[in-house]
Amino acid sequence: MKTTFFATVFVIAAPLFAAEPISTYFDGELKEAEHDAVGLAQAMPADKYNFSPESAGIKGAQFKGVRTFAQQAKHMATIIYMVSSAALGEKPPVDIGTGDNGPDSLTTKDQIVTYLKGAFAYGHKSIATLTAKNQLDKVKGPFGGDMMRLEAASMVTWHSFDHYGQMVVYARMNGVVPPSSQPPPPAAKK
Repeated sequence: MKTTFFATVFVIAAPLFAAEPISTYFDGELKEAEHDAVGLAQAMPADKYNFSPESAGIKGAQFKGVRTFAQQAKHMATIIYMVSSAALGEKPPVDIGTGDNGPDSLTTKDQIVTYLKGAFAYGHKSIATLTAKNQLDKVKGPFGGDMMRLEAASMVTWHSFDHYGQMVVYARMNGVVPPSSQPPPPAAKK
């Protein structure tokens, strides 16, 4: 199903890639995810990194077992590392832990933001290798089976935005307006 979806998207979008490398499109998408996710991770106060709706004790809500803000950021970064390393055919350049939630050793805001930034840099490296010629090549997927390199490029973005959305909810529950939702500063008067 997924393979058919991505192949269909490619056929429809192919004319977009004729004028520039396919990697340019996916890299632009990843830059947007990076801007929003890293900006939010930096904006969230360090003392709120262990926040989750479950820890807030919202009555009647079903939040048992959900990730904290820190765990959301680490999970996002870990998946970027896992998928990018699969596309590159190499091991991740850093310790990503044993599951998909990142290393347990990363506990502070600064450590987690650094890990997240590193993951996005690695994602850009992976996407830079995507070409019209190799985009449909199969690579060993990090979750079993094979995936096309095109799927890997797409996954690092859509998955990041999925968890970014959850992080936005956590931030807003703590009075933090995501930087991407704030109006631009007024222009300086000359």
